[in-house]
Amino acid sequence: MAYLSQADHKIVSDAVAEAELTTSGEIVTVLADHSDGYSDVVLVWAAALAFSAMSLFAMLPQPFMDLWDSLIGGWMHEWTTGEVASMTIALGLVAFALGWLLLSWAPLRFALTPGPVKTARVHARAIKHFKVGAERRTHGRTGVLLYLSMREHRAEIVADQPIAEKVPAEVWGEAMADMLAEIKEGRIAEGLAAGVRDVGKVLSEHFPRAEDDQNELPDRLIEV
Repeated sequence: MAYLSQADHKIVSDAVAEAELTTSGEIVTVLADHSDGYSDVVLVWAAALAFSAMSLFAMLPQPFMDLWDSLIGGWMHEWTTGEVASMTIALGLVAFALGWLLLSWAPLRFALTPGPVKTARVHARAIKHFKVGAERRTHGRTGVLLYLSMREHRAEIVADQPIAEKVPAEVWGEAMADMLAEIKEGRIAEGLAAGVRDVGKVLSEHFPRAEDDQNELPDRLIEV
């Protein structure tokens, strides 16, 4: 899913190019639709629904039995142990399948995924993108990644080790706040650009641009 137009991409790319004019640091921006499929979360919810259905039947079996008799138009009869066991298993399977089907709808799946799980998955994906696209790919190891995951409503800033040693993680808080303030208003490109400018200011203080500095990583926004 493409969130930004070509003009929006230019806003972010121009911000990166401008920020790097005063620092030897290299800024990479990544915009992702989502960071994980959460198939394990679907499995857990479906299993929980199945277990709940079977537990409810175990506690209140008679209403289910009466409903089944009315549906098939049969006479009331004495249920055998095997029939009760079969009904329990059938209810569990139906509930599992229904839960799996419902959670295949992405909005519901993301809504029912716990916040800490989403935070952890977004962080892990940001680290993965950083290792592939920025880590140790610059002279002096001065790469910084701004990662935004739309469906999870989360963002990450990841920096190379030399930067992390000089810049405490809380310093990136201002960049994160400025970025998210714009994004919450629907201005995604402007939000990323604001974050890039703040990151550039921090980098220029600790890693000023040298006369022979070269642009080592693309300025363009990567949308995945």
